[in-house]
Amino acid sequence: MKVGIKDVAKAAGVSPATVSRALAGKAIDPEMRSRVEEAVRRTGYLPNLAARRLRSRHSNTIGLIVADIRNPFFTAISRSVEDLAYARGLRVILCNTDENPEKEEMYLRLMEEERVLGAICAPTRRTAGQVGRARRGFPIVMVDRAEPGQLHDCVVLDNAGASAALVEHLHRQGYRRIAGLFGAASATGAERRQGYESAMQRLGLPARAAYVEHGAGDVDTRLAELLAAPGRPDALIASNGLMLLDVIRALQRAGLVVPQDIALAGFDNEPWTEMVGGGITLIEQPVEEIGRSAMMLLLDRSENEAAPPRRIVLDGRCLERGSTPARRS
Repeated sequence: MKVGIKDVAKAAGVSPATVSRALAGKAIDPEMRSRVEEAVRRTGYLPNLAARRLRSRHSNTIGLIVADIRNPFFTAISRSVEDLAYARGLRVILCNTDENPEKEEMYLRLMEEERVLGAICAPTRRTAGQVGRARRGFPIVMVDRAEPGQLHDCVVLDNAGASAALVEHLHRQGYRRIAGLFGAASATGAERRQGYESAMQRLGLPARAAYVEHGAGDVDTRLAELLAAPGRPDALIASNGLMLLDVIRALQRAGLVVPQDIALAGFDNEPWTEMVGGGITLIEQPVEEIGRSAMMLLLDRSENEAAPPRRIVLDGRCLERGSTPARRS
């Protein structure tokens, strides 16, 4: 026998309207929500999601489109978003683009088809403006990367300031030939390169920066170019956690040891970073706060579509470790 909302309401001791509100993720008394959820489990009720989408402008779902799920930074943000979505009775569709604009567009169309309540998106550098201008029929919150002109809410790190902080730390430690590798596919990489170059200019040092394409192979090429040039770097900055790991592997293949042969600094405080070179000096990003802030902006936007776009800029924390020891004079 097919179980309906009335059966769930009877099992929970509430009205069918209360069951509908609970299943739609709307605000109801927590104790009533708990009774409804228990009754759903007991009765085996399965909501007709297709019919619900036809009756409603949006589904009870949000989209989360990240650049690379292998990157622990995006993994942590995904967890933070999912935790808050679950607490609000929302489902999450997680999509991974691999910094590929075609995949990104495909997943944005999927969000339209699913009539999502909204989407949190980390766009590629090439598509940030297009994502911002396109009318999707649902709100979008940019996370980690923001589009020019800021047509959408966004949550970002002070990327230029964080990168400059690493340069200034290395300078205080006595390093002068500081090179940088930066992600080519995202606006984040460009902002971090800008912060690096501005700090080097303020300190009167020559900037030696290179963009790295997404994936491990290009790290070896760019690093080899830096090491082969006159005045080999005595310190290196990598602009994200995955790249930092690839740099360490490339340095090992080149026969270089951190920090004896070269100092190293980067981004993202992952557990493994404490086990190399006496610990890698890096910028710790407030990943949980980034995810929570993006989710709250999305929920607020779904309630007030006409409000001006908001930009939340968070600060990172520089953790000074053994990979950047003070140089002996």
